[in-house]
Amino acid sequence: MTTPSRRAPAAKAGPAAKPPSGQPAADGKPFLRFHHSEALRKETLAVIDAVERAEDSVTHRDALANLVVELTNSGLDYYFIKQLKLARPGFLVEQSANLGMVGAQQIMGTVIRQVIGRMEGPQLISVCGSIRRLMR
Repeated sequence: MTTPSRRAPAAKAGPAAKPPSGQPAADGKPFLRFHHSEALRKETLAVIDAVERAEDSVTHRDALANLVVELTNSGLDYYFIKQLKLARPGFLVEQSANLGMVGAQQIMGTVIRQVIGRMEGPQLISVCGSIRRLMR
């Protein structure tokens, strides 16, 4: 006679996660962040400032697109690759994941560059504003 498997009771939904003290989320919803290098932060601020201060923001499309690609790659590395390495799944799994991520990043990079490459000034400034809000 087999015994029925027992499932752990579902976790009850608790209150929304609170943002770090002194930095409330704009809409009060929970969020995730990732840490990136100081060099990438400086580059991010420089590109955003250049776009926002330019008479013609369109001249900085390529720089902004490259920045968004770099931020995306950094986030994917932080949320997936670094965590995978901490789990130590084995060499083959890590190599397969790395190979898959390289392919995904290349495709995403192409799409990001095409989309941002078609944006006009107000849209580019909106993207910059979104990045600034994520940096808080």
